[in-house]
Order: sequence, then C-alpha cells, then structure tokens
Amino acid sequence: MAKKLVLEFRNSKSLGIFIRATLLVSTGLLSFFSIIYPQPIRPASFPIKVGDVASQDIQAPYALSYTSEILSEQVRNEAINKVQPVYLPADPSITRRQIERLRVALAYINSIRIDPFSTPDQKFNDLAALLDVRINREIAEKIFELNDVKWQLIQQESLSILEQIMRNSIREDQIREYKNNIPTLISYSIPQDQAQIISILVEPFLTANSLFSAELTELKLKEVRDSVDPVIRNFIPGEIIVRRGQIITPVTYEVLQEFNLIQPEDNIRELLATGIFISILTIFAGVYFNRRRPEVSSNLRSLSLIAITFLVFLVVARIVIPNRTVVPYIYPVPAFGLTIASVFSTEIGLILSIILSIIAPYNLSNSLDLTLFYTLSSLFGILILGKGLRIGNFFWSGLTIGFTGSAVILAYRLPNALNDLIGLATLIGASFINGFASASLTLLLQFLLSQLLGITTALQLLEFSRPDHPLQQFILQNAPGTYQHSLQVAILAEQAGEPVGADSLLIRVGAIYHDSGKALNPTFFIENQVPGNINPHDDLDPTISAQTIIKHVTDGVHLAQKYKLPPRIIDFIKEHHGTMLTRYQYARAIQIVGDSPEFVNADLFRYPGPKPQSKETALLMLADGVQARARAELPKNEDELRIIIKKVITHCQREGQLDDTGITLRDLTIISEAFIKTLKNTYHPRIQYPELSSILPSHDIELEKSTSISKLEK
Repeated sequence: MAKKLVLEFRNSKSLGIFIRATLLVSTGLLSFFSIIYPQPIRPASFPIKVGDVASQDIQAPYALSYTSEILSEQVRNEAINKVQPVYLPADPSITRRQIERLRVALAYINSIRIDPFSTPDQKFNDLAALLDVRINREIAEKIFELNDVKWQLIQQESLSILEQIMRNSIREDQIREYKNNIPTLISYSIPQDQAQIISILVEPFLTANSLFSAELTELKLKEVRDSVDPVIRNFIPGEIIVRRGQIITPVTYEVLQEFNLIQPEDNIRELLATGIFISILTIFAGVYFNRRRPEVSSNLRSLSLIAITFLVFLVVARIVIPNRTVVPYIYPVPAFGLTIASVFSTEIGLILSIILSIIAPYNLSNSLDLTLFYTLSSLFGILILGKGLRIGNFFWSGLTIGFTGSAVILAYRLPNALNDLIGLATLIGASFINGFASASLTLLLQFLLSQLLGITTALQLLEFSRPDHPLQQFILQNAPGTYQHSLQVAILAEQAGEPVGADSLLIRVGAIYHDSGKALNPTFFIENQVPGNINPHDDLDPTISAQTIIKHVTDGVHLAQKYKLPPRIIDFIKEHHGTMLTRYQYARAIQIVGDSPEFVNADLFRYPGPKPQSKETALLMLADGVQARARAELPKNEDELRIIIKKVITHCQREGQLDDTGITLRDLTIISEAFIKTLKNTYHPRIQYPELSSILPSHDIELEKSTSISKLEK
C-alpha cells in the first residue's frame, strides 16, 4: 500500500512537471510567433515594396504584354462614378393611397368640427390623436372657427393640390423641394390664413412616388463596368520600368510582380536569431521557476493566467509599437509587472517584467532605448508599489514610472542635436501617461486576476481588516470575549508569519475572522462565559457538547459567505482546527463508558477540516492553540512558555495537521521563538505592591478613605 502511494505521488509529480514544462515551451513558441509573424508575408526582392525609393534603374528583362488590373480598375471606377442612380417610374398606387389618406384625415377633422357635444379642449385632444397630421392649437382653433363653406373649399383645394403635385415623378431627394412649392400652387383667391391651413394639411402626405431601384442601378453599374475595356500594358526588352530615385507606386509594383522581379525575402537568418533569442529567455524563465520555486509555481491555474496575460501584453505591443514614434512610450508595458507583483509577489513581477520589456521592442529600430525605457520604469514602479497596500502606492508608482521613463528618454535623446524641444516634451508627456495608465490598468487587472484565482489582494485584506466591517461588529457585539481572543491570536500569528515567509497581512485578517462562528452561540465558549456562572457543557452529553463546539466552524463559514468574505479568508475558518478532536469532550465520553475507547466513535468528536493547506492557516492553528493553553495555564516564566509552545507544536505534528503546509523544522523553530517573544510581553510577572497600611500613617489612610468616599458620592 505504501509503495502504491509513493508511486502515485511520483506519477502526479511527474505529470505536474510535464504540464508546467509544456506551458513554458508553449508560451515561448507563441512569443516567437508574435515577433516573426508579420515578416513572412512581407514581399521582398531587390528588396523593394510600395513606397520605397528605387535604388537603381530596373529594366524589363523581356517583352511582355499584360492586363493591368490596377489601371483597369481605375478606369472602371471613373466610369462607375459617372453613373446616376436609377429610379422607377412614378407609381400611381402611391398617389392614390396618399390622396385617400388625406381624404380620411379631412373626414376625421370634419367629424370633430361638427361634434356639438365636445368642448374646445376635447376637440383639440381628439385632433391631437390624428397621426398623419400635427396641428397646433392655434391652427386647430382656426379650423374650428371656419364655416362650412370655407372648410369645404379648404378640403377641395387640399385634395386638388396633393393630386396635382403627386402627378409628377417625385424622388426621395426631391420631397423638400415640392413641399416648398405648395404655397405657390394654392389659389390666390384663398386668404393667407386659410392657405396656411392647406399647406399644413397637404405637406405630411407628400411622399416619393418614384422609388430608387437598387437592382436596376446595380445592373446599370454592371453594364458600365463590363463595357469598359481592360487596360493593356506592353513592354519591350530593356524598357525602363522604374528609374533610380523614383518612388515605387502600386502600378510599378504590379509590373515588377508580372516580371517576377519580386521574390520572397530570405529571412532564415532572422528567424534563427529570433528563435535563439526567445529560447534564451524561455530557458531563463524555466531556470528561475525551477531553482527559486516561488509559491505560484505549484499552481497551474495561476501559471496559465500569468502566461496568458504575458502573451496579451506582448502581442498587443508587437501590433502597436513598430513604426511609430510616440505610441511606444505610451503603451503600458509596466502594468504587467505591477499586476504580477501585486497579485503574486514582487520577485516574480520583477523577473517577468524584465523578460517582457526585452521581448516587446526586439528587432525594432529603437529597440535599445525602448528596452531600457520599459525595463527601468517597470522595475522602479514595482519596487515603489510593493504589496500595493494603499491606493496612494499606485499613484506614486505611476509617478515613478513617468519620471524614470523621462530620465531614460533624456539620456538617449539629449545628445542628439536633431531632437527638438517639442519632440522631447511630447515623449516625456507620453512617459507620464504611460505611468498613470499602467497604475490604473494594474488596479483593474489586479481585481480581475484575484477574482479568477480566488486570491485576496492587499487592498481587499485592508478593507476586511477594518474594525467597522459588519462581521467584525457582529462578533464584537455578540461574542466580545471571542473578539478579544481573535485579536490576540492575530497578533501572535502575524508576528511569526514574516520570519517564515508567510503573508502576515493575510494571517492577521484570517485570524480576526477564524472564530466568527462562535458569535452565533457565544455562551458555549469559555472566553464569553462570566466567571462563576454554570458552564452549559457540564449538563450536556459529551457528543452533543462536542457537536456544539465543532459547529462554530460551519457557522463561521456560513457567516463568512453571508458577509461576502473571500475564499482565502474562509480557508482560515475551515482549517484552523484541521481534523483534530475536541479532546475534553472525547475524554469525558470515554470516562462515561468506563474508560473503553472502543465504545466511543471518535469521528463524532472530530472537526470536519480540512487540514491546514498553507503556512498561513498552519500558523493560525499553532497560534490559536498556544494562546488558548497560555491563557488557561498562565505560565510564570519563559521556560513554562516554551513547554506550552512545544506541546502544541508536537501535538499538531503528531496528528499530521502540518503535513500539507510546507512548514519545515527550521520554520517551526523560528515560529516558536516568535511566539515566545510575543507572549513574554503578555504573561510577564507583575510587581507585588506592598499594602498601604504598612507604609502610610494612619491619618493618611483615613484621608485616602474619605477622599474615595467623597468621589463615590459625587
């Protein structure tokens, strides 16, 4: 069985190494392609391309006659541009429909006019319901005031004018012109105010009756296109195709292609150089992760996200940087290093930002100064950012990136007399934009990566560590003893975290919430019980008592989820007791059955776990046990403290609770010393003050008593 477990462990370890190696090689290959991809599709002979200046006269090597697609297309486009859109003949059905709509609208208005029971407001509201015509109140009142003869005349004139106009072929672009002509068609015998009503009634119904025909227009364009004869170009041997000093135009380039004078560039040397370059950096990254073994190297999900982020920054850089002057100094390469440093560790951020800063500008005309620009600004920015404990850290980091980049620009550009002050000022401004863009982008990427990986960032931890957090207030109000105990454990564990390379801030925040479940049943835990009161566990069955105590873990997880604590903090709640027994209740249960352990189910007295999976949760387990025993036994000197700490550590080791944490024996020694140093200040001996009655004269004692009584009365 043991041999099988060892074999499975070796197989899983080998598989993990293989997957990590595959991920590293894949990242290297994708980095290689991101650099060389644009080059194979570039035409290269002589070498020459459109827009270049010919370095020599190029002659036709033989007679050639060919159809020039470029010139033919130019002639076709010129002919097509002269083609007018094709419209269909006027559609009588459209005219009839519009006249009928006008007639219906007039009939509706007439019915409103003759309604004897409607008030003026009701009539206006009814008129407003007319969809085709929009009539304001002033015009409506004029319509209602007209007598029947005048109204009849307006109706007839409106229908007549609409019919007269719609007899013409009206296109969509002519509607405005015909609407403007309506007043000129109204009989001059009609008064101006009534003519205005006619214009308002007719205008909405005036529409295009000669519609654009896309099909006919396309057919005509095709006919014109097909009718254009292709342009034939003829060359005789020795004829000059392009002279030295002339710019290569698309037409000239076409000729050279027809003569097969443009051949693909032989870029084998460049590909080989790029391959060697990427291989060196890939090997460097592999050696770093293999030798230094950062914590993230065991997490394939984290490594994959780092690789994806790296490739995204690299690919976008290779798209936007080449052949530009200002954009390379704006592109926020430092944001990658800042993000990795703030989410994982400063060391990884420094190493990977160096690699990205070298690859991104590789093989460009100004690659040297861009490499230093990206590298130095990234390194300074990461060092200033640190763990990113404050928003202000991001601001100062961005500002540092701007100043560092500006210094690199000045160092490289000032010696060149051709650089003008405006150009330098532009690049310096771009450097500061780069800095603040990198800091801002880091805040966004930090949040996204932490959500994807379930990692809690320093900014989030600081937010959860605030005493006014709702869950902390809930614990303080319901279980003040537990709250004080948690603070003491947090201090103890935090002080031991830094020396062994653990995240002290994470430990402190996790310790504050590790016993939050006790707030739901505070009286069942000794730190919340009033001295002298009956302990509720004395009257309970040991199994029920144990389950009540164990339940504070699941209750804590429930509260943490309710108050939106991140998974990394919830791990502290789950793992701080691991899978250990509630020893007091288990011992009582064995006593009840006559000291026969075989009659007691130990699983009923065991915490659900899991065991601690990190240094941070292991430190909490040790600090929690040490603090509880020290509070119970009240050690009088350092030797007694050492005994207590050793007992707790030995017990956790014997129970296998530290097996999955990566804590070494050296770490345990450092942790023990840190615990002793912290606890000595807590449990140091007090000075025994002498009785005042043996020192002070009797009248001084009486005076002190009277003064105390007087203060109490006040």
